[in-house]
Amino acid sequence: MKHVSEKKERDRSVVEALLWRYGPMSRAEIRQLTQLRWSVISGTVKELLREQKLREVGRSTNPLGRKQVLLRLNEEHRFIAVVKFDLEKVVAAVTNLRPQIKTRVTESTCIHGGVDGLVQQLLSTVQAAIQESHLAPEKLAGIGIADPGLVNVREGISVLSSTLDFWRDVPLRKIFEDQFKIPVMLESDTRAEALAERVLGAGGNAEEMIFIDYGTGIGAGIAVQGKILHGNDWVAGEVGHIPMLENGPPCSCGSFGCLEALVGASALATRCRKAVQEGSKSRALELANGKVGNITGWTVLQAAKLGDKTCIAIIEDLVKYLGLGISTLVNLFNPSVVVLDHRLSMAGQGFLDQIAWVVKKQALGPSTANLEFRFAKLGSDAALLGAALNVLQRTFEIPALKPPHFMVERSVIDDVAAQRRAWANNSTGALPDALR
Repeated sequence: MKHVSEKKERDRSVVEALLWRYGPMSRAEIRQLTQLRWSVISGTVKELLREQKLREVGRSTNPLGRKQVLLRLNEEHRFIAVVKFDLEKVVAAVTNLRPQIKTRVTESTCIHGGVDGLVQQLLSTVQAAIQESHLAPEKLAGIGIADPGLVNVREGISVLSSTLDFWRDVPLRKIFEDQFKIPVMLESDTRAEALAERVLGAGGNAEEMIFIDYGTGIGAGIAVQGKILHGNDWVAGEVGHIPMLENGPPCSCGSFGCLEALVGASALATRCRKAVQEGSKSRALELANGKVGNITGWTVLQAAKLGDKTCIAIIEDLVKYLGLGISTLVNLFNPSVVVLDHRLSMAGQGFLDQIAWVVKKQALGPSTANLEFRFAKLGSDAALLGAALNVLQRTFEIPALKPPHFMVERSVIDDVAAQRRAWANNSTGALPDALR
């Protein structure tokens, strides 16, 4: 949690945070929600208006009483730079405080230069997006990064990636903060997408939600009481590595029979290519311009929607195993909404209905009684918007006041006293100098 030393600074943060989350609203509504004194609200709002951090946007529509002037956060006062990347593309953008994407720069991923080459590309692509936005550097509130692999959010380190073999233990947050001199937030792309879909997309701000990220790998972003779950070692949501078959195909994690090894996008493509090479007639080949090597998991989904029997059979297995994986998550976390990756919508509404049927058949009845299934709404922008939201939630976090010095000193004294008691109970030697 952020800390401030002055009540005035905290009051300003409270008003800004309230308007970012729930605005526009009147001074009276701010008073009702915060219980701040009228004089504090009046003075704080006046300052924020003068600094152009807030705007007056008309009057309330209440049927009785005086029509109140509504206040709204000036969404163009500051901006966020964001970047996402994977094996194929690096995409950087600049968003306002809504967040809403203002400019975007896209490049093919440079994987031949190793860690140093990719880091430099990420830095330069973000710089290019900032330059294209024509913003003054001081207007940037922070930078959000959506990483394709496992990340240590607390330390800001990219731990590993299953698709970028060389991408291990990269201190990405420090690198960016050293370069840009502003706060940087690092998150996995799956959790960034989950955050965006919960707040801005299909999740509808559900407190309990599961988002399924589907591609070569299969991941889950899990919202519990409105917060995205990370886990003790930052690996919560690795649904793709739930074992499904004891002697199934090898998985990139080193195990066998994992969900993504059975029905990830690459697995679908491999199975379809093999069927075509063995003589099966499939519209997937037509969609791939007659080249077997061009068949992808997405080709299979499209062909199945068109009625292709070979691809329908493959998608039936996807429905079966993905439904079982989601059933496990539903039993564990009891969400109100399950949101599936927007790319799965290629298979049509029938696919979503079949997934819902499998989950409701396999999971506990009370867990599925009020459960809704939806396709994601934000498309390929979800990770960028989620990275921006990650920064914005930190920016508009309501800070705590720092405790007085005497309380800090008291806590230090109490800590030393506790260490002395522990030493006395477990040792017969001389008291260490640090505890004298």
